[in-house]
Amino acid sequence: MQSKQTKWLVLLPILLLFSAFAYAELPPLPQPTAIIPAPPALAAKSYLLIDFQSDYVITEQDVDQRVEPASLTKMMTVYVLDQAIKSGKLKLTDMVRVSERAWRTTGSRMFLELNSLVPVENLLRGIVIQSGNDASVAIAEHIAGSESSFAELMNFYAKHLGMVNSHFVNATGLPDPNHYTTARDMATLAKAIVRDFPETYGIYSQKEFTYKNIRQVNRNRLLWRNDSVDGIKTGHTDSAGYCLVASGQKDGMRLIAVVMGAKSDTIRTDETNKLLTYGFRFYETRKLYPAATPLKQTRVWMGKEKEVGVGLKEDLYVTIGQGQYDRLKAIINIDKVVKAPTPQGAVLGTLSVQIDDRVLAERSIIALTEVPQGGVLSRLYDTLALSVQALWGKAVPQ
Repeated sequence: MQSKQTKWLVLLPILLLFSAFAYAELPPLPQPTAIIPAPPALAAKSYLLIDFQSDYVITEQDVDQRVEPASLTKMMTVYVLDQAIKSGKLKLTDMVRVSERAWRTTGSRMFLELNSLVPVENLLRGIVIQSGNDASVAIAEHIAGSESSFAELMNFYAKHLGMVNSHFVNATGLPDPNHYTTARDMATLAKAIVRDFPETYGIYSQKEFTYKNIRQVNRNRLLWRNDSVDGIKTGHTDSAGYCLVASGQKDGMRLIAVVMGAKSDTIRTDETNKLLTYGFRFYETRKLYPAATPLKQTRVWMGKEKEVGVGLKEDLYVTIGQGQYDRLKAIINIDKVVKAPTPQGAVLGTLSVQIDDRVLAERSIIALTEVPQGGVLSRLYDTLALSVQALWGKAVPQ
């Protein structure tokens, strides 16, 4: 019995050593990596998928090619209407008289009655949900006196928003050689609609609207098919083909998809859904730094205060592939010498966000508060300190 115990006491250290050696030699398990496949190729003249917050383009094709917007035009019609309400020139309860020109307008209609008085709110729903050409002309004439004058307002706001390749001649989208846009410009307009008028944007998700006992359903079939989708607008003419601007939100990420010139309603719906599915499945958007929040404190020379907090003017979002967040790197560069007076908002440096040495975003770093000039003695001391440091080649503290 004792010999067996002695034998195990001798063998135990050898077994433990062998076990440790064996485990030490095992190779580390490979870490899973996120796979981002190539984006889908779509059956459309042009298309674009961007993130609403970061403006990151996930995929695109021929986004600056001029195309006919068809009824996507009504997105700008409603944007001008919203601006009129915002400025106090128009109220949702205002009554609009339907002119003969509006009543006779061809294409998709709200079926307004000649010379009837219709509240702005009803016309708004008729434009967005029913894509009513008659409602669009009635609103245009009520706001600007004529549709041609209203088109000038449309072009003014298009220029203001940076829609550099768009020109409007009517409020409906009926074909005209001088009425055109691009996929990129439509995305810009969609972003402005969501950002500037969230109350109106809610109407774009409504699936139907009944006026004078005539029920019409929203032509954006993605509202039924994709739970993340909450807008925006369809368009179609024989020359423009089938178009769709869609937006959706999932897990805090909002995407905008634009598809221009598809060959059928089914194709535009399918292709737009492909874009949104791809974006939500393989990408994510992160808010990295909030606006007006100090990133750090930096030294201010010859000022009433010795330091100032620096940060960003606007929230900083980045869109990255799923699983890439840990690879992000932020680089902050602040001016070596910051001297007072330093006004609030003064640019003092840059913030660069990179992934694998590829720059994702670059923003100016600003002074978050004002730093007035200090007293005479304070300024004299700091001047001498800077001179001595420069003479001896020492780094200036920040």
